[in-house]
Amino acid sequence: MIATAIGPKRILVIEDNPDLAYGLRNNLEIEGYAVEIATDGASGLERARADAPDLVLLDLMLPEMDGFRVLRALRESGSRVPILVLTARGDESDKVRGLRLGADDYVTKPFSILELLARIEALLRRAASPSSPTEGAPKKFGAIEVDPTTRTVLRQGQAVALTPKEFDLLLALLDLQGAVATRLQLMRDVWGYPDTITSRTVDTHVGELRRKLEDDPGAPRHILTVRKTGYRLQL
Repeated sequence: MIATAIGPKRILVIEDNPDLAYGLRNNLEIEGYAVEIATDGASGLERARADAPDLVLLDLMLPEMDGFRVLRALRESGSRVPILVLTARGDESDKVRGLRLGADDYVTKPFSILELLARIEALLRRAASPSSPTEGAPKKFGAIEVDPTTRTVLRQGQAVALTPKEFDLLLALLDLQGAVATRLQLMRDVWGYPDTITSRTVDTHVGELRRKLEDDPGAPRHILTVRKTGYRLQL
C-alpha cells in the first residue's frame, strides 16, 4: 500500500479515453493510491486546484481545454505538483512543449504500466523528500546568477523563468562544480528515477536550459555535453 499516517497518496488522472482512464484507475488503486478521474481539461484543472492532489497524470489531447493549457495554468498559479504527461508516439514537439510548460516528465502511448508505476513512485518520493537548498551566497557562471534560496535565476540582471525541474537540474550541475554528471546520475538526483528507467527527458531539459541561458544554444559555452557520458557545467 502507498499510504502514510494521513492516508494514501492521491493521484488525479485527467484522461478522456474511458477505457484508458478505467485501466489506469484499476492499476493505481491496486498499488494503494487514491485515484480521481477527470474526463476533460476544464474539470481536471478545477479538481487540481480544489483538491491539491499529490500527482497529476495528464493527457495532452483533451476536450474543453487541452492538456497544455491545464499545465500552463497550474504552473502559472505557482503549483509545484508533480505532473506526468501522456503523449502520442512520435509527437516530439508535444513532449518538448509539455516540458517547456513545466511537466516533470512524459510517458509515450502505448506505455508499460510497470514503467508508469515506477515513474509515479519515483516522482512522489522525490516530491516528498526535496533536496536541501544549496547553502551560501548566490552562485554565478558567465552572465548567469542563481539564488538557490529564492529559486531565482538572473541573466545579465534580467529574471529568467525556469520550470521547477529545469531549476533542479541547473542546481544539480552547479553543485558538481564542473564535474561530469552522467544521465543516469541526473535522473536519480533530479527525478528520483531508478537506473532501470530510461528517458530522454534529461536531454530535453538540458536543451531548454541552453535555450534560456546560453548566448548561442547551438554552441554552448557553459552547459556542455560530455560525449557518451552526460553533461557538465563550465563555471
